Amino acid sequence: MKTIKILSYCFYLLLLIASKSLAQTVFLPHYTTKDGLPSNNCFYTLQDKKGFIWVATDAGVSRFDGSVFENFSVDDGLPDNQVLQIREDSKGRLWFMALNGQLSYFLDGKIHNESNDAALKELNFNGVVVSFLEDNKGNLWFGTNNNIIGSWDGKQTKKFLSNNSQYKFQNAFIYEDEKGKIRAINKSANFVFANGNFVKTSNSFFPLSYKAINKQQDAIYFLDEEGLQLLKNGTQTTVLKLNKQLINSDLGYIFLGEKRLWLGNENGVFGIDIDNQNNKRFLANVGINQTIRDNQGNLWFTTKNGIYKLPQLKDQLYTFGKVNGLEKPMVKSIIKDKSNRLWLGSSDGTINILSIATKKINTIQLPDANKFAVIKQLVRDDLNNRIFFASDLGLGSVNSNYPQSNSFKFLRELNNNVFVIKNFTIDSTTKLTLSLSSGVVIINDRNKLEFSAFKYKEQRDFFKDRSYRVFYDKDQNLWFSNISGLSEFNHNKLNKHYEKYNILSKRINDIRQLADGSIAMATDGYGIVILKDGKITHLLNHTKGLSSNIINKLFVRDGYLWAISNTGINRISFKQKKAQVSSFDDLNGIFSDDLNDLYIDKDTAYFATNNGLVYFKYNHTLQQTEAPNIYITSVVNNKVALNLTQNSFSIPTKDLSITINYAAVDFKNRNITYRYRLKGNQSWIETKNRRVELSSLEPGQYIFEVSAKSQNSTWSKPAKIKLNLEKRFYQSWWFIATALLLGAYLIYISSVNITKRQKNKEQEKLLLKNRILMLEQQALQAMMNPHFVFNVMNSIQHFINTKNTASANKILTGFAKLIRKNLEICTQSYISLEEELNYLQLYLTLEKNRFGEKLQFKITVANDIDKEETLIPSMLLQPYIENAIWHGIMPKEEGGNISLEIKATAKDTLLISITDDGVGIDNSLAEKKHGHNSKGMDLTKERINLLNKIEAKPIHLDIKQNGKTGTTVTLELPLNA
Repeated sequence: MKTIKILSYCFYLLLLIASKSLAQTVFLPHYTTKDGLPSNNCFYTLQDKKGFIWVATDAGVSRFDGSVFENFSVDDGLPDNQVLQIREDSKGRLWFMALNGQLSYFLDGKIHNESNDAALKELNFNGVVVSFLEDNKGNLWFGTNNNIIGSWDGKQTKKFLSNNSQYKFQNAFIYEDEKGKIRAINKSANFVFANGNFVKTSNSFFPLSYKAINKQQDAIYFLDEEGLQLLKNGTQTTVLKLNKQLINSDLGYIFLGEKRLWLGNENGVFGIDIDNQNNKRFLANVGINQTIRDNQGNLWFTTKNGIYKLPQLKDQLYTFGKVNGLEKPMVKSIIKDKSNRLWLGSSDGTINILSIATKKINTIQLPDANKFAVIKQLVRDDLNNRIFFASDLGLGSVNSNYPQSNSFKFLRELNNNVFVIKNFTIDSTTKLTLSLSSGVVIINDRNKLEFSAFKYKEQRDFFKDRSYRVFYDKDQNLWFSNISGLSEFNHNKLNKHYEKYNILSKRINDIRQLADGSIAMATDGYGIVILKDGKITHLLNHTKGLSSNIINKLFVRDGYLWAISNTGINRISFKQKKAQVSSFDDLNGIFSDDLNDLYIDKDTAYFATNNGLVYFKYNHTLQQTEAPNIYITSVVNNKVALNLTQNSFSIPTKDLSITINYAAVDFKNRNITYRYRLKGNQSWIETKNRRVELSSLEPGQYIFEVSAKSQNSTWSKPAKIKLNLEKRFYQSWWFIATALLLGAYLIYISSVNITKRQKNKEQEKLLLKNRILMLEQQALQAMMNPHFVFNVMNSIQHFINTKNTASANKILTGFAKLIRKNLEICTQSYISLEEELNYLQLYLTLEKNRFGEKLQFKITVANDIDKEETLIPSMLLQPYIENAIWHGIMPKEEGGNISLEIKATAKDTLLISITDDGVGIDNSLAEKKHGHNSKGMDLTKERINLLNKIEAKPIHLDIKQNGKTGTTVTLELPLNA
């Protein structure tokens, strides 16, 4: 047996070496139940072929994509919530080894178990599966903790038991050697599968446990009582000897990678360099169960307190705090001097000076710890080689080459007045300007560090009102913010920018100048405002990419503007007048509200926090990165998960309620943007959501595409599924054809019926018109009744006999005109109102010639009525006037009056009223022993009824007695009749 390296360690020596290397501490992101894990007690971690990190816990398994933990439990199909291992086979099945011994696997969004997969019913070995192998033929092999080795070809399960009481199969690790033979080894024996069973071999490879074995291609690495062994081609070689105390501790699963052996136990995780170059230790006093490396080079530690990530070297974040030598770990301010040292303003009058190269610390303890309780600001004065420092109640300076020179100066107010410092700044000459709670004070000679509050002149070297920030730009213009807002003091002229822009009246936390002369301002709730030449050119806020709208501090370096807030760090670049905001997604959220100040060096960013100094290399961090892989994780329709083994789904439209879940795998960037579309010719829809709900799609063929990008990557290749939304029954061809035939038949039937009804209606209308003509003839006859003609002729004879030829001629002429009018209107259904009134005038004149003064009449027509254009049915009014004369007025000895009034109403109606003061229609009818109906009135009433059947708008007739005597006949005629 040949030894390649023999390195012996005492356990305490290992700890000592590890602790001495902790000149700086690597920050490990920590994920627990607060971040979404189902439990902090984690047993096993696996990265699948898609890149997801799977974690086995005592409360189920979890799938992590870098942003979100998706948990699975017995409610989702796991046979037991306590899952001890997870393994993946060549078909992409993720096998879960549960504590109760029942096996299950996850594939395409579904957990398969013995209840929903008949092939798994026999795959139960009544014990815990401790090792897993897929051979070159695709058969699966399982080592258990109860003397059973099992195999499964996808259909049939075989179980192998050892009958040798001394050499059992218990806790055997199963592997396939370079010759394709299936072998099993445990701490007491080696076996090979031959002739259908496992037989003991003469080999003597005895690993500590199945956890102490790591297979890499054709080689097996394992731990035994001596240390790390290499088994290859049947030969064992000692790679590394280890201390017995470490070997005999409760070790978790070992991991070997990049010439480093990672061991975990109850005291943390140890990275032992095979060449003894640089040993590491992390997570002291944390129980470690396993270590793995993901495909991005990060290490993951599975522990009894969640999981930890050790980023690859170039992405690591370092901390420097109390354990590294900072007596006062709270750092409130930071600046770098010309000697490559960081000055860290702390609490209790302490300033720590940290050498970046050696990590050596020099500490300044100021004499008045109460006055300088918190050093909140540090400023470098290169002109005088001094460092200025300030707290709320004091300000001072010290030589920048401290401790070689240690002369201190402290600011004093000559009248011993108390002042509260909010902020201060220096120009490139001799000035020191203070932002005080009482206003802005300019000290012209900062070497003296003294001022008198009574000697300052307002608007020259003092500006009243509570102030927050002061800043000198490269042209020595003074910018300051107070309770009114932002102002600029330039050549004894005060420019109040807040009067022009309301946003500049808000509180400003910091002010910096960009390379192009623009002034950048960090606001308290409104993001970052960029002002150039008196105009706002950019307004950056959370919607534009900032981690928060409350920005605390700014820093300018190499054309970039850096900003810190309570929720993270941003870097802003300005190219072609456009601002691009980048964020450090793997860091944002780590600091919480812990960031106090920042200093950006050439390649390293330093941050002052309440727990010490935090820093990382940033040059590579925001470079173009590969797009994250995107996967569709589930398709759910009506709360039923669909089988993702197929990439095409046919879904009835009536049951449409689709939810598509997707995830991008990225363990560095949390700020993932997604975009999706349903058809190739559609525009992409961008979103931050990880799911899309579809419930109102029309039937048809759709291809759902989704892709993702991180802040510095291009869009990923889209993941796709096909959706075939089946047509509703009424959209099928047979339904449409049936509906068309039925519709055509109904249209035919309806057309026939309509035609028939139209003919019947036309025939009925023709009959009505004939009836109206007949009634009109009868009405003409009624108008020329024998009594009227006889009486007119008697009157003419009387005037002839009395030789009153003038009166006879007059009556004869009127009678002739009346007869001619009758002959004219008998051929017309409608006549003008003018003609009707002329006719009535002739008729009433003849009647008056007969009755003399016993009959008086009056005709009134409203002026707004056009008598020539207004048409009314012919022979409509005369019967009512005749009836009023004969049956209303003539029965009275003294005679009476008849009034005809015509006017238009607002409803496009002609209102005609015939009023007499005769005996009254009701009295007249009551006095007659035998019923008598006016033939003319009956004919007219029947004509009105027939006209109402033909015309669109009806004629209304009303006849009533006016109290005890008199009668009024009212007719309402449509004007457009």
